[in-house]
Amino acid sequence: MGNADTKLHFRKAVIQLTTKTQPVEATDDAFWDQFWVDSSTTIQDVFALVPAAEIRAVREESPSNLATLCYKAVERLVQAADSGCPSEKQRQIVLNCVRLLTRILPYIFEDADWRGFFWSTVPGAGRRLDEDDGEDEARPLAESLLLAIADLLFCPDFTAQSHKKSSADAAEDIQSIDSCEYIWEAGVGFAQTPPLNYVHDINRTELLKLLLTCFSEAMYLPPSSERKNLNPWVSFFCSTENRHALPLFTSLLNVVCAYDPVGYGFPYNHLLFSDQRELLVEQAVQILIVTLEQEAGSAAGAALQLTISPCRGEYFRIFILKGLARLLNNPLVQTYLPRSTKKIQFHQELLILFWKFCDFNKKFLFFVLKSSDVLDMLVPILFNLNDARADQSRVGLMHIGVFILLLLSGERNFGVRLNKPFTLRVPMDIPVFTGTHADLLIVIFHKIVTSGHQRLHPLFDCLLTVIVNISPYLKSLSMVAANKLLHLLEAFSTPWFLFSSPQNHHLVFFLLEVFNNIIQYQFDGNCNLVYAIIRKRNVFHQLANLPSDMASIQKALQRKKKSGISRTNSIETVSMEGSRPAVPAEPGTLKASLEATPGIDKITEKAQVSEDGTMVAVPHSDSPQATADCSAAAGGSDTESNSERDHEVTASRLSSVSSSAAWNPNPDWVLSWKVKLPLQTIMRLLQVLVPQVEKICIDKGLTDESEILKFLQHGTLVGLLPVPHPILIRKYQANAGTAMWFRTYMWGVIYLRNVDPPIWYDTDIRLFEIQRI
Repeated sequence: MGNADTKLHFRKAVIQLTTKTQPVEATDDAFWDQFWVDSSTTIQDVFALVPAAEIRAVREESPSNLATLCYKAVERLVQAADSGCPSEKQRQIVLNCVRLLTRILPYIFEDADWRGFFWSTVPGAGRRLDEDDGEDEARPLAESLLLAIADLLFCPDFTAQSHKKSSADAAEDIQSIDSCEYIWEAGVGFAQTPPLNYVHDINRTELLKLLLTCFSEAMYLPPSSERKNLNPWVSFFCSTENRHALPLFTSLLNVVCAYDPVGYGFPYNHLLFSDQRELLVEQAVQILIVTLEQEAGSAAGAALQLTISPCRGEYFRIFILKGLARLLNNPLVQTYLPRSTKKIQFHQELLILFWKFCDFNKKFLFFVLKSSDVLDMLVPILFNLNDARADQSRVGLMHIGVFILLLLSGERNFGVRLNKPFTLRVPMDIPVFTGTHADLLIVIFHKIVTSGHQRLHPLFDCLLTVIVNISPYLKSLSMVAANKLLHLLEAFSTPWFLFSSPQNHHLVFFLLEVFNNIIQYQFDGNCNLVYAIIRKRNVFHQLANLPSDMASIQKALQRKKKSGISRTNSIETVSMEGSRPAVPAEPGTLKASLEATPGIDKITEKAQVSEDGTMVAVPHSDSPQATADCSAAAGGSDTESNSERDHEVTASRLSSVSSSAAWNPNPDWVLSWKVKLPLQTIMRLLQVLVPQVEKICIDKGLTDESEILKFLQHGTLVGLLPVPHPILIRKYQANAGTAMWFRTYMWGVIYLRNVDPPIWYDTDIRLFEIQRI
């Protein structure tokens, strides 16, 4: 009955607020205390008892009452932060104020006229909110709120383990404590592991939820690539004004990387006990990815830079990498008891965090790549790509996974690491094969192309660019992977596909570059690929003899039966044990819209690998001669040749082509790129090896391909092939377009993941659209 009475009193207070036509004075504490002093409502209760329509009604009809409510709630938090919340009653008041502000803030942000309210000063508030600071001028309400949250996140006996020896000791003064001694978890910059306290975790989670809501003002602004439009909430919280910033971000990082969802490993323990640490970890990783978007000069960036500390940097980097790898591999863990182990759901946030680490901290990226530990990140990324390929609601996950692989593939060490044999038992619906991690990557990329949904077409360029970047270092492809590459070439080189879009021929250029790199630099160990090329030699001959007259072009287009890539001749074998097919999203699933991703030429910069292994940037130039020279230097395989640039004014990127109706290929266009197809190396290989293989088969009556592979394995083409072309690597290059994409994706993930309570549901989001599949 007591709890029901509390809810009733709280509801009456809300009704009073919405029905009062006259402004309620800020000094009327008896009225305002109804919202937080006597109630013990949960955050779910607050969302149920304070309907959206009533918040908007107060905002429109009684704006002074809404303003006073916000001010009084912040005032209470400031007072609690000053006092250190010594009593249980004060802690309950803090939680009630936090829940109420979490509910109200999105409706402040959605109205442009109200957006600046928290950054203004309330008349007479300076003396009351900042009286202990000795300041004459009032702080903006936003600053007072953020500083109070930061203080409360290190409040002894509320959110942090107290250092006092007994309850008889005087309460610790929150304003004088060194919060670096109260970091929540051992790890980066902190060696002690405080005892686990679920109450502290719950309180931290609620405060972080309010902090994330404060940062979410970005959701209510339309997409803009202007970097100067920094989020003022994030900027202030990460500034030197917040003395707790560094220990807080260290705490968040340590809590995330030290979390072990399996724990002691008792089967089904996650069904018997609620894990408050998991909720805290989810909020922590979301705060980290939001604050790291504005990394320049911020405390979040400083915390991240701890990972390259000269004294213990190696330990910190191992701790972070092992922690992220453990969490990302969690869904891959298999046991004999179905669903007996806990599966985390925040893998998208973890991928964004890993992306931020690698993109922002180059020393961390080099550390990741210097050992085989990078493969512990690669396998779960490929698992997620394979699992999400048919689900349109997870198209953002597909993009972030491919972007991470594109970033990694720009470094030589990544290609070298991929030669390690793949021996894990991971439940993926791909053919069983014996090979390396490179084979796994190629097989899954092939699966994405051949059985992914239509909205993944813009990713084809990125997928093939990754394979191009790693191809010079692949020592021995399996027969399965070799056949997959040849099948992709066969599919992409069909005349109807080449003529359907002004950019489709780029995919053929990429694949030919892959074959050239492997033949020129890794011929000795790649007899499987050479054999596959010999078997499919007709594909190369047909490509070299591609008809370019108008009649043939029209005839090819009329043969087009369906859009997409055919699975013909793609022999699928038994899938891996425990796998399940990738399935589309359930009807009614929500998804957030995404900004268009820039073309591959906009998100990569070309670098040429010199003889000593260093990379030299290939200069950009619009000069026809310079571009032609650049194309020649890359063995004619550079997809940005001058003749192709001439057609960019009349054709958009593949990612923006929704229909081929407006595209009319002509003989001049076909010839402009056909003459640049880098077929010389492959044709020379076929010219030398095909007669030899045919002669051996006739002379020895061979029908077993293993004997042919033995012959190819011991063969050589030294002195018979054209001069090796320089290795061309396309390294990821950030720009305004990708920054905007990441911002919309990140906030879309956060919106969809925060459903209990649904903080931003049914508010006027402008950064993206929420769509129902």
